[in-house]
Amino acid sequence: MTFLQRSSAKGVPPVPFETEDNNIEGVADIVLLEPVTEDAFVANLKKRYKHRRIYTYLGNVLLSVNPYCDIPIYTPEYIDRYRSRNLYELPPHIFAIADDAYRSMRDRNLDQCIIISGESGSGKTEASKLVMRYVAAVSVKGHRIDKIKSMLLQSNPLLEAFGNAKTMKNDNSSRFGKYMDIEFDFKGEPLGGIITNYLLEKSRVAVQPPGERNFHIFYQVLGGADVSHLKSLRLSRNPEKYRLLNNHDSYIADTIDDKAAFLATKAAMEAVGFRPEEVQEVLTIVAGVLKIGNVEFQPVSNIDGSEGCLLIKEYELRDLCDMFQSPDSVLQTALTTRRVEAGSEVVAIEYSATEAHSARDALCKALYSRLFTWLISKLNENIRVENHGKRKCLGVLDIYGFEVFEHNGFEQFVINYCNEKLQQLFIELTLKEEQEDYVKEGITWTHIDYFNNEAICDLVDKSHVGILSILDEECLRPGEVSDESFLERLTQKLEQHKFLETRLGRRCQNDKSLAHDCFRIQHYAGAVTYSVAGFIEKNSDLLYRDLSQAMFACNLLLLKSLFPEGNPSRVCLKRPTTAGFKFKNSMNALMKNLHMKNPSYIRCVKPNESQTASKFDDNVVRRQVKYLGLMENLRVRRSGFCFRQLHLQFLNRYKMLSSKTWPNWSGPPRKGVEALMKELRIDLVEYAVGISKVFIRNPIMLFELEEKRRLHLGQLATLLQAVYRGWRCRHAYQKLRKSQIVIAKNWRRYEVRRLLRHKFRRNAAPIIVRAMQLYIRWKFLLNLLNHLPSMSPLDKQWPPAKPLFHDINTELRKMHHRWRCCKYRSKFDQASRSRMREKVAASNIFKGRKEGYSHSIAHPFRGDYVRLRANYKWKKAFKDSPDNYVVFADMILKINRSSGKNTANLLVMSTNALLLMDQRMMSIKYRIPVTDITRMSLSPYRDQIAVFHAKESEATKKKGDFIIESNHVIEIVAKMFLLIINANGKPPEMVIASE
Repeated sequence: MTFLQRSSAKGVPPVPFETEDNNIEGVADIVLLEPVTEDAFVANLKKRYKHRRIYTYLGNVLLSVNPYCDIPIYTPEYIDRYRSRNLYELPPHIFAIADDAYRSMRDRNLDQCIIISGESGSGKTEASKLVMRYVAAVSVKGHRIDKIKSMLLQSNPLLEAFGNAKTMKNDNSSRFGKYMDIEFDFKGEPLGGIITNYLLEKSRVAVQPPGERNFHIFYQVLGGADVSHLKSLRLSRNPEKYRLLNNHDSYIADTIDDKAAFLATKAAMEAVGFRPEEVQEVLTIVAGVLKIGNVEFQPVSNIDGSEGCLLIKEYELRDLCDMFQSPDSVLQTALTTRRVEAGSEVVAIEYSATEAHSARDALCKALYSRLFTWLISKLNENIRVENHGKRKCLGVLDIYGFEVFEHNGFEQFVINYCNEKLQQLFIELTLKEEQEDYVKEGITWTHIDYFNNEAICDLVDKSHVGILSILDEECLRPGEVSDESFLERLTQKLEQHKFLETRLGRRCQNDKSLAHDCFRIQHYAGAVTYSVAGFIEKNSDLLYRDLSQAMFACNLLLLKSLFPEGNPSRVCLKRPTTAGFKFKNSMNALMKNLHMKNPSYIRCVKPNESQTASKFDDNVVRRQVKYLGLMENLRVRRSGFCFRQLHLQFLNRYKMLSSKTWPNWSGPPRKGVEALMKELRIDLVEYAVGISKVFIRNPIMLFELEEKRRLHLGQLATLLQAVYRGWRCRHAYQKLRKSQIVIAKNWRRYEVRRLLRHKFRRNAAPIIVRAMQLYIRWKFLLNLLNHLPSMSPLDKQWPPAKPLFHDINTELRKMHHRWRCCKYRSKFDQASRSRMREKVAASNIFKGRKEGYSHSIAHPFRGDYVRLRANYKWKKAFKDSPDNYVVFADMILKINRSSGKNTANLLVMSTNALLLMDQRMMSIKYRIPVTDITRMSLSPYRDQIAVFHAKESEATKKKGDFIIESNHVIEIVAKMFLLIINANGKPPEMVIASE
C-alpha cells in the first residue's frame, strides 16, 4: 500500500489469506474485544500493526492504520480473492468494504457512499484511490467501459498535482475536499461520474508555513518540463528564482519525484480528454502565477505627500504580458492603481507598495483557484454520464482531516467545521440512528450515552447567530470593519455559549493561554484556538475589478472564461457571496447527498507524527481514537446488533433455507422470518425480530446464514440444470420424431410412384413443360406488376429478373419508362412545357461544358425580371409592334469591344428580335432580328458573359458582335437558342471554349 513512498516494499512478507490468529495478531473485529477499554482498543491496533495487519473491523466500519511503506496486499490476486465475498469471510481489508458497497449498489439497487475520514497524513487519499481501483477492476469489461474507468482513475493524479501539497504532516496532503459520484447502469457497468471540490486552500499559493511546499504542479513544471517547453513558458529550472516557491529550502522533497509526476500529470490530462492546446494554456497560467509572484514594488512619495509605488523587475511583467497576450500598460496599471467611482466621476487611486503587494497576491490566488475550478468543471464535462436512463451511484468522499497547528486561521476554522459536520453525520447514522432504530423496533438493549456535537455545528453555521453568519454580517456592514471588530461582535452575541471562549468575554478574561485576538472552540476532537487575523479578508474573497478587467483583456482564451466579470459590457452591482457562505452551502448540499445514500466508513489512523514505518505511538493513536468517537461506536456495537434488514428483504434472501418459506411465503413477512429462524434452530439470544426488521447480534451467525444460502443455491442450480436437461432431451426427441414422420411419408410417396410409373401417358412430359413455362411467365409478369416502380421519371428502381427473362425484362423497362414519361408530360400545361423545354435546352447546351451551370438548375427561368409586361410605357409604345410578346427582360451590362467599358441597358427578347433599350425612356437603341443571329459564344468558366454573332446589318456594321454580361446568362442563351430554332428551323452554332 503506497500511502507514502518512504521505504521499499522489498522484504515485506505478504499477508496470507488464511484466517488470522486472534491471540497472536489481535482480534480482527474489535466488537469481539475483551475488555472494552480504550487501552485495550489501542493495544489491539498496535498488536495488529506490528504484524502488518493494518486493517481492523469495528462492526461494519473499517479502521485503516497508515503503514508508511509498501505492503503487497493490493495485487490482482487479492482483488480476485475478495471479489463477491462476505464482509467477514476473509481478514479485514479495504477491498472487502469496497466490494460490499459495490455489490449492495449493483444487486440490491441501493445508492452507496464510502466516507473516508481521519487526520491529515492518515492515508485518506490513498484509501480513496484503492477503492476506485478495486471498483474499476471488478466491474464489467469492454472497450467503452475501460475508457471510462481509465478517465475516472486518471482524474486522481491530475487533481493531486493541482490540489495537493507537501506539509509538515504529510508529503501528499490534500489541500481541498473531493467528493466523487461514480454512476453505474443496472448491470454494474460504470457510465461516468461527477466530482465536487470543496474550498481549495488558495492562500498557500501566496505564502506557505515554514517547512511546507506550494502545490505540486509548480515543482512538477520546473522539474519535469523539457528545456524547450520551459523556454516557451519563460521559466528556469531553479525554484529559488521564484518568490512563491522559495520558502526556507522547503522546495526540496526527497520522497517526491517531480519529473515523473509531471509526466504522469500530462498523461492524465490527455487521458481525461484535454486537448493539447488546453494543456498548454493551463501550463501557461501556472507559469504566469509564478511570474506574477516575482513582481515587486518599491514605495515612493508622491507630490501630494501620499505614498505611491514603483514597479521593479519589469522584465517579469513583460514576460507575463507576452504569455497572456496582453499590453504591458494594462496589467501594470491594474497592479499599481485602482479606479473608484465617486458619483458620476471615476477616480484613479494609486496603491502604496504594501497595497500593491496585496493586490499581486490576491491576483495569484484568484488565478490559481479559478484555474483549479475550471479543471474540475472540464473534467466533469468529459466524465459526465451522457444518457439519461436509470442509474445507480457509488460516492467516495475524501476530505480534509482535522487540523490543529501552532497558528490556526480561517482555513483551519472551515476545515474543522467540515469535520464537525462529518462527525455529526457519523453520529446520526451510526450512533444515534442505532439506538433510535432499536427503540422504534421494540428491541430491548442497554442505552449508551454519547457526545452529540450538534451544538458545535449550530455554533458555527446556525442562521443569524452562528459564527459564519456573524462574519458575513461584519463583512457586509457599511463603514470600517476589521478582524478586531468581528471578534468584538462575536463576543457580544455568543459570549454565553459553552463551546466558545474569547478573551473579551467574562469567563476567560484572566485566561492567559488565550490571546486577545483569538477565540477558542471546544470541538469534538478537542479545543482549538483560532486567530482572527485575516478572517475578514479571506471571507470577503474580493478581487478588484481592475484586475479582473485586465485579465479579461488578455487574448489568452482561457483567461476570458476564468474572469467573466472582467467583461466591460457586463455590469454587476451585486456583491459577491463570501467564502464562508459558499462553503456552508456546499457542506449542507454534501450532507443532504450523503443522507440519501447507504454509508460505509473507513476511519484512517496515523500511527505516528514522523511518517515512519513500523513505528506506533500510543498517545498519537489514543488521541485519534478519542477524536473519531470509536469507543462510543464500539460500546453501541457491543450492546446492540451488528446487522439488520427489513423482514421482506431478509425473507427473500434466505427463504430457500426452509421448506416452509420456499418457494413462496403467503403470510406476513414477520411470521415468515420467525418460521425460518425456528426451523434453522437459531438461539433466540443470537437474533431479535422487531416490528419491521430482523436483527442479527453476531457477525459469525450472519456468515453462517450466508454459507448455508450459498450451499442451497448450489442445490437449486443443480435442480435447474436437471430440469433444463430434461426439457432439452424431450425437445430433441420431438424433433427426431417429426423428422421420422416426414421421411416415412416421402418414402411411401416414392414407392407408390415407382409402382405406377408405367401407367403414365408418354405425352405428359411436354404438356407439363408447357404448363410450367406458362406458369413461370405468369409468375414473372405478376411479380413485375406487384413491384412496379413509382410514376416519377427519376425513379430508377426496377424489379430484378432471372436470366431467362433478362431480354424481355430490359424491353419492358424501356417501354414502362417511355410510358410514364409520356404520362408525366401530359400533366403539363403550355407554360410548364415551355419552361421544361427551356431547361432541357440549357442542359443540352451547358451540361458538362460550363462551370456554374449546376447552380442554375434549381432556379426557375422567370423571363420577365423587371415586370416589363406591366410597364405602362412599354404597353403604349409596343402595343401594335411585332415585338410586343416579351420572352425575356432584365437589366444587363453591354461590354464595349474596343474599350472594355460596360454600360447598363435593358435587354428585351421578343419572339422576333433581340432589343437593347433605354430603361427610362423605353427607346430602342439596337434591334437585331432573331433570324440574323448565327452563332453564340461563351467561355467554359464561371463568368456571366455571352457573345451574340449576327449577320451584317446597320446595327452590326457600327457595333459588331454584341457582348453582354448578365446573372441570367444561362437563361438568355437557352431562350435565344429556342427562338432561333423556331425562326430558322435549325439551331445556331454554339461555341463554348476558352478562346
